[in-house]
Amino acid sequence: MRRLIGVGVGPGDPELITVKAIRVLRTADVVLVPVLGRAGEEDRAETGRAEATVRAHVDGAVIRRVAFALNDTGGVTQARAAAWDAAADAVTGVFAAGAGTVAFATLGDPALYSTFSYLAQGVTARDPGVTVETVPGITALQDLAARSGTVLTEGTESLVLLPLTAGPGALAEALAAHDTVVAYKLSAAGPLDTVRKALAEAGRLDGAVFGARVGLAGEDIRPAAMVEAGERVPYLATLISPGQRGGRGSRLAGKAAAGATAAGPADGTAGPASGAVGPSREAADSAGQAGRAGDSRGGSV
Repeated sequence: MRRLIGVGVGPGDPELITVKAIRVLRTADVVLVPVLGRAGEEDRAETGRAEATVRAHVDGAVIRRVAFALNDTGGVTQARAAAWDAAADAVTGVFAAGAGTVAFATLGDPALYSTFSYLAQGVTARDPGVTVETVPGITALQDLAARSGTVLTEGTESLVLLPLTAGPGALAEALAAHDTVVAYKLSAAGPLDTVRKALAEAGRLDGAVFGARVGLAGEDIRPAAMVEAGERVPYLATLISPGQRGGRGSRLAGKAAAGATAAGPADGTAGPASGAVGPSREAADSAGQAGRAGDSRGGSV
C-alpha cells in the first residue's frame, strides 16, 4: 500500500504541532518539505517555516526538499504548474524506489489554502493506486487569536476566512456580511492603506488585530490601527476583525441582541465590548513591541 499523507505542522512555532503529526512524520519512509525556489535548486533555498518545524522533531536523514513557487500570484502560472509537476514526479519516484509512506509537511492545516491539495492531485493522476490521507494542524488564525487574547466567535456569530489574493473588495464584502472576518496574505491586496480603508469604512478598524511572524523571532502582534498605511508587511501576515459585541452573552440570541449591554460578571459589571479580551490597545502595542525586540521561539499565514 502506498500512502501520501499531508501533515499539518502548525503556523511555525515548533511547539504547536500535534502528537499525531509528530508520530506520522517520524514513521514515514520519506518526509517532504516545501521550499521556495525552482526544481533542481532546492539545496540553495532558505529553510521555511514548515521545514524548521519538521527538523525540530524528525531525523534529518528522511527529510527531502521539494521546490514550489510559493509566492507566485496570478493563478496557475507556468512556474507554479511546473513546480507542482516536478513535486508530483518526485513523490512517484520515491514510491517507485520502494517507499510505502510519504509524508508532506504543510504549514497550518492541509485542508486550508495548502499546497498539499495540488500535490495530491498530481500524484494520484500519475498513480491512482496511491491513498491520500491528511493530519489536521493548528492554523495561523488560531495562534494569533490565542496570543492576542481575541475571541473568534460567540453565540450565533459567523466566521469567514479569506485570502486577500481575492483583493480588497472581497474584504469589504466580508466585513459587511459577516461577524468575525479573518484575512490571510495581507500584502497580496496591494498597499496596506486599502485594507485600513476597508476596515475604517466598516467601522471596524479599532477592534482589528494584526499579526506577522507569530510565534517566531521578530513576532509582530498589534492593533491593526497601529500599522501604518504605507508600512511593508510580510506576505503571510494575518488580520482578525472580531464580531462586534455588547457584553457577556450579547450574541447568544443573534444580531438583534448585539446592541444591548448584557449582564456582566456576578458583580453586575459589563462584559467585554469587543472580540478582544486581552490587553488594551496601548498594552497590546507594548506587548507587540516587546515581541519584535526579542526571540519568541522562532514561518501566514
